[in-house]
Amino acid sequence: MSRPAAPPWLAHAFRAQRGPVPWSAVTRGALAAGPLLLAGVLGGRTSVGVLAAVAAMLAGINDRPGSRRASVRRLGVPALAGALGLLVGTYAGQGMTAVPLALAFTGLGLVAGGVSAVGPVASAAGTQLLVAAAFGAGMPVAESGWQRALAFLAGAGWLMLLRLALPSPGSPAGDFRFDGERAAVADVYDAIAALLDAAGGPHATARRAALTAALDHAQDALGGPRLRRYAGSSAERRLQARYAAALPLAEAATALFWVGEPVAARASEGPRRLAAAVRGDTPAGPLPAPRVPRAGLRLRAAVPVTPALRALDDALLRAAQAFDRADGAHHRLIARRLGVRDAARAVFGAGGREYGLRVALCFGGSAAIAQTLHHTRWYGHHEHWYWLPVTAVFLVKPDLGPLASRVLCRAAGTVLGALVFAALAALLPRPAGLFLLVAVCGALVPVAVRHFAALTAVITVLVLALVMVGGEPQASVSRIGETLLACALVLVVGHLPVPGRRGGAVKARLATAGTAAHAYLAHVLGDPGHPADGAGRRAPSGPADLAGRWAQEEPADRARPAKGGPADRAARPAKGGPADRAARPAEDGPTSGVPARCDDRPERWALRREAYRALAEARTAIALAAAELPALARHTEGTDAVAEVLERLVDTTTACAVHLDDTGRLTPRHVRQLRAALTELELQGMRVPAPAA
Repeated sequence: MSRPAAPPWLAHAFRAQRGPVPWSAVTRGALAAGPLLLAGVLGGRTSVGVLAAVAAMLAGINDRPGSRRASVRRLGVPALAGALGLLVGTYAGQGMTAVPLALAFTGLGLVAGGVSAVGPVASAAGTQLLVAAAFGAGMPVAESGWQRALAFLAGAGWLMLLRLALPSPGSPAGDFRFDGERAAVADVYDAIAALLDAAGGPHATARRAALTAALDHAQDALGGPRLRRYAGSSAERRLQARYAAALPLAEAATALFWVGEPVAARASEGPRRLAAAVRGDTPAGPLPAPRVPRAGLRLRAAVPVTPALRALDDALLRAAQAFDRADGAHHRLIARRLGVRDAARAVFGAGGREYGLRVALCFGGSAAIAQTLHHTRWYGHHEHWYWLPVTAVFLVKPDLGPLASRVLCRAAGTVLGALVFAALAALLPRPAGLFLLVAVCGALVPVAVRHFAALTAVITVLVLALVMVGGEPQASVSRIGETLLACALVLVVGHLPVPGRRGGAVKARLATAGTAAHAYLAHVLGDPGHPADGAGRRAPSGPADLAGRWAQEEPADRARPAKGGPADRAARPAKGGPADRAARPAEDGPTSGVPARCDDRPERWALRREAYRALAEARTAIALAAAELPALARHTEGTDAVAEVLERLVDTTTACAVHLDDTGRLTPRHVRQLRAALTELELQGMRVPAPAA
């Protein structure tokens, strides 16, 4: 007799991320908070050292794997927000009484919560803004607000300096500046190889999702802030060219995944050799091309493998050209960046409004409760009341897991951390033992981020050690009580009805994914008789016309002789001859061999990346919502089915793009699947409109 399965919210609480120990991040954590605290104490500015160590701890939570350039934004933007929050909180705590302060914190929470809906970096910035504001108001010290803000920036800046200056294990000798970018781009080629190996098997869908994640990570790694418009060094230009060369390979591999039949094992050897070349920063060397069936061989009906295999072969050849260049080409990263309008749409959309309102209620309510406890001497004779609002801020973050799981993990982690600290504080010598404890906890943060309870326990020990050095007495029992109060508050607020539709954040993500899928579909299936830029396209009359006209008509400008036939061979210029050289563009790259004015593939790849990325974000939000308590999970029922249909639509659109590049028309299978996906989306209540003129 099998055991009954645990409910999703409980199962999520026992689930942890897996992976190798990030030793470089562990080293940075050990060199950050502990030494900063020691420097402050030795310099006679203990409170400054405590604030710098707190900033380094918060930056360590955001210190994730990736490129150094991307870490500037990932660590720097939240640090600036934290300094602003500390400044605001300090002056608000000094000049406001309890009721105005609670109202001010409510407004600050509304703003920070709305901004957090923009993306991961904005979410981290909103969190640090509120946490630092609570520290500024609830942990009075002698320094002024601007001095505390500078100390906060110094602590976060120290960790950022360690992130930029220290090499990672396994970096190439002499040049470790781009080791994060190299690892990310190499992972893309490995993911392509894994997808080719899994094509036609039961794990193919998971491998396609892994390829999307690898491309997202590489895009973030290469797309960090820069002072110049283009890459300044040859090493960086090579990496961008190699990332660009992976996009047509990923497109061809996705088309083969859509076909649903196994691919020859040798097809994945080329991407794996390219991955090794990226990691070693070496030329590609000889690549085994996949065995392409000859034109004229009869394949089983409705299995268009030949165009996809030819696309893979062509992409490998062009990747080899890009890898063999000593210096990369000057071009922008192939990606569509979010603009101000996109950010504003996220802030003021349904998801931003709902999250902002819940954060405002939790942060303002927790500040009011903390003020009440402070004035009734719950904390004793000291004036530190920051713990309850800080706990509420971390608990209300949905990207840390489902609400019930967050509450359970936070409560368990706080109890464990407080008990461990109480035991260690009684045994360790002071203050040297506390310095050592802060350094050890700083080193554990990069590992503990894999599970919210573990992270809570480590941070609890670290913060209690910091504030004890700063003069606060041992208060483990009161911190447990405040944590339980914050858990109860966030649970109540999380179940309160809010204006608008429930589950707005998930539905907003799904709507964004639908819009991106429509843009990609419109670009691929625009009017075949017009230029690729979309000027003068005829608007299809509906989904049937959208998919069907490619199968019904073959325009004169797309008509071509049979692949490999006599007319085709006669029409091709001799390899290496004058006509062949004249037809090639001056700059090698993933689109070389195609006139730049009529090649729209970079735009197509950018749209494809945006569609898959939006779908991945929607899938993550749906999975978290499905693991909530039943009272909350019911508001997002059925969204996973819509996401699945959208994924099928984007996969089919990718297969259509590859097939149209090769033959100029779609097969009946493409048309059927497009029509089926569009019809099913309409039945699910989401209409992906046909491209407009």
